[in-house]
Amino acid sequence: MPERKRRWAFTAKQWTLLGAFLTPFIIMTVYFAYRQMAPFGSSSLLTVDLGQQYVDFFAYLRRALLHDPGSIFYSFSNGLGGEMVGTWAYYLLSPLNLLLLAFPGNTLTSGILLITVLKYGLAGLTFAWLLLKVTPQRGLIAITLSTAYALMGWAIANQLNIMWLDAIVLLPLIFYGLLQLMITGHWKPYLIWLPIMLIVNYYMAYMICLFLILAFIWLAVDKFSTWRNLAVQTGRFAGASLLSGALVAALLLPTWWSLTQSKVQYTIQSFKWHFELVPFKTLSKFFLGAFNFDQMPNGPANIFIGALAVLGALFFFVDRRIALKSRLAAGVVTVFLALSTCLQPLDLLWHAGQFPVWYPYRFSFIICFWLIWLAAQTLTLDFHPGPIAIGAVVVVVALGCYYVEAHLKSFKYLKANQFWLGILFVVFALILATFPYKKHWIYPVMLFVIGVTEVTANAYMDLNNISYVSQSEYGNYTAELQRLVNKTTKSDHSFYRIGKTFERTKGDAFQTGFNGGSVFSSALPKTTPTFMGNIGSPDGDGFVEYSNGTLVTDSLLNMKYYFQDKQLSGALSGTSMLPASSNKADLADYKVVGQDTWAKRYKNPYALSMGYAASDDILTLKDKTADPTQYQANWLAALTGNQQDKHLFTAENFDQVAFQNINQQSKITGAMLQKKSLVKDGSITLTFKPKDNAAYYLTMGSTVNPQNATFTLNGKALAQYPTYRNTIIVSAADHDKGKTMKLTIKLKKGSLWLQNFTLYRLNTQRFKQAVHKLQQHPWKLSHHSDRNFNGTVTATKNNQVLNTSIPYSPGWHATVNGKSVKTYKTINMFTAVKLKKGTNHVKLTYWPPLLNWGLLISGLSLVLVFGSWWWRAHRRPR
Repeated sequence: MPERKRRWAFTAKQWTLLGAFLTPFIIMTVYFAYRQMAPFGSSSLLTVDLGQQYVDFFAYLRRALLHDPGSIFYSFSNGLGGEMVGTWAYYLLSPLNLLLLAFPGNTLTSGILLITVLKYGLAGLTFAWLLLKVTPQRGLIAITLSTAYALMGWAIANQLNIMWLDAIVLLPLIFYGLLQLMITGHWKPYLIWLPIMLIVNYYMAYMICLFLILAFIWLAVDKFSTWRNLAVQTGRFAGASLLSGALVAALLLPTWWSLTQSKVQYTIQSFKWHFELVPFKTLSKFFLGAFNFDQMPNGPANIFIGALAVLGALFFFVDRRIALKSRLAAGVVTVFLALSTCLQPLDLLWHAGQFPVWYPYRFSFIICFWLIWLAAQTLTLDFHPGPIAIGAVVVVVALGCYYVEAHLKSFKYLKANQFWLGILFVVFALILATFPYKKHWIYPVMLFVIGVTEVTANAYMDLNNISYVSQSEYGNYTAELQRLVNKTTKSDHSFYRIGKTFERTKGDAFQTGFNGGSVFSSALPKTTPTFMGNIGSPDGDGFVEYSNGTLVTDSLLNMKYYFQDKQLSGALSGTSMLPASSNKADLADYKVVGQDTWAKRYKNPYALSMGYAASDDILTLKDKTADPTQYQANWLAALTGNQQDKHLFTAENFDQVAFQNINQQSKITGAMLQKKSLVKDGSITLTFKPKDNAAYYLTMGSTVNPQNATFTLNGKALAQYPTYRNTIIVSAADHDKGKTMKLTIKLKKGSLWLQNFTLYRLNTQRFKQAVHKLQQHPWKLSHHSDRNFNGTVTATKNNQVLNTSIPYSPGWHATVNGKSVKTYKTINMFTAVKLKKGTNHVKLTYWPPLLNWGLLISGLSLVLVFGSWWWRAHRRPR
């Protein structure tokens, strides 16, 4: 019996590892329970991008792995359609994401909370494992430092960027691999953990790779013996790093191709050698609670690690137990990292040549790791600093605190009580760091209490400044949209897209599994927002929002069904779980095919199939007009081959214009409205009465937006997605013959430029004739999936093409009647194939570009690595 007890007894190291995992895990779980995050209450962990973007990708991940593996490489939920390798590589390849498979529907938020707290716990675990492996740190001191690492300011501020948190889990393991590579010559740990990081998140891996170069320089100096040995170490480091990349080339090469179509096109080509902010401003971030919502879009680097770790790092540089050359090299690395938080070229280097859109200084987890690592070298039980060392550290800390206190009013994220509380922790930490009886049991206990209390308080203060989406807001909306999608897909199994007049996020299509037109993704090809801007829908560098479709674009983009939020009456008047994002009067041309309490479902009789026989004029169309109505007309005319279709839209005059507290204008389009009195409301009311039942549209330039004015149409707020940078089209009237339409624009500021503000009438009869012509010869699909289309199409002439609304990519491969043929790009966006007169059997298949080369390189690298390990294992004497 005693032997069995000993067998199951934990060793001191195992207790340390367990404590390092459980401490941050429990702290964050208790906090989330306190905030009533699902499954603990009515709130959720969803906020900012986690609630607007990542949660939709997680829903897609579940659907792809459990129900639709064909969408792993390509998905038509990705905007109008797009490759998915880049999305997987950036957002979805954390192994912990597999836990989400157990959380269907509305419980997905509970799964997100679980993997979040697990990542905090695992970060503490891996850092403690590193300490146990290569330092004398043990027990509560190791747990304290590991908790400071797991709950660093970067990890708290970026808790919502859940896919980045894997970096702090894997960094200690990769660093250990580097140590082994440098000291013992063993490649295995490095060749395991660095490739895993490259797979899990290439973006964070890039930053870690830059840090590995800095760490190598420090280690090369610290372990220097001979120049020959340094050359061997350098070759070993370079070879192992290149081999790590080669091992995962099957992922990295297709991802690189994806980046060349998206993020790489936004890379800064020039920079200035200047400070982005006052360098010493970053010192304020060492104080607890120095974070709020305003810090997300811009602000100093989040480098909070607690007073103990900061003092420990400072003592490293005056610790005579450590070789001077090592301290000097560490100082160079530290200065480089410090300058990276304020000097523009270095900031751009860490972010691969691009200024971050929100979440600045994303590499600051590297700084936190480095400082805590230095502290771990110093804060050992045999550390007894002399008076000179103590004096030097006290002077540095005092100067830093003095600077922060002198500029406290300029730090809106740092309050006076937080500053003085931070000073108190500095005093406690200084006493503990210089405590003469470190081998007494009270020392590690006090270190643990003070250290863990401070990082816990920081997490509490930081996250209390952030608001979250309620569980009902997410769950009710998602459940209703899923019902609408399910009813549609059960009754129609053909391939089509769905539009809607409401949204929770631009990733709703990913969330509920339909082919849409909107998306928010860092992997979005640049051509997609360019196209959306051309047709009059909102766009940005990383998003598109198909909220402003017309009868023309709905038809050409195969928007076969539409969902519209209902105007409720009675007790539910003025309420809706479906937030309106657009005004779509032209739904009057579509047929209602179903409805429930919250929404109606429409079918578009003019929707074209995913492909159809069209004029080859589309291959030579160079549509450069900035007018979205003319762009759409030119696009349709090129498909029909009828030049008269270029005159689809005509500009109309308003019947009456009334000004209130605004100077009179004789011309509305391009007018600069100015308030007469800035203290009074200013508005303009425009009236028109349609003479027929045609569709009427308004165009609005980027200045005519909800930030500058409010818009009401016939007394009701004109719903519109607020962010757009190009001229958009707004559906104003349809089937409203003889009805007075009154649009009121109320200025929010002293002036408003009515940029590209024009009323247009669509020639509905000509539009219907053009669409009917294209509907005569559809691509009749016998099989379809996200990456495979197979069917027949009839061409009545030799100069016709199969025009599709599939976004162009070299990954799409076509065969016509069994022979491989070239694909063509139309309007710099879509895919077309030339046809011969008669019936053509056309097949389109998608395969990620560069994947074959990546598989070859990865395969050869795996053979090399495993062959080398096998050879070494078998050449050893038995």
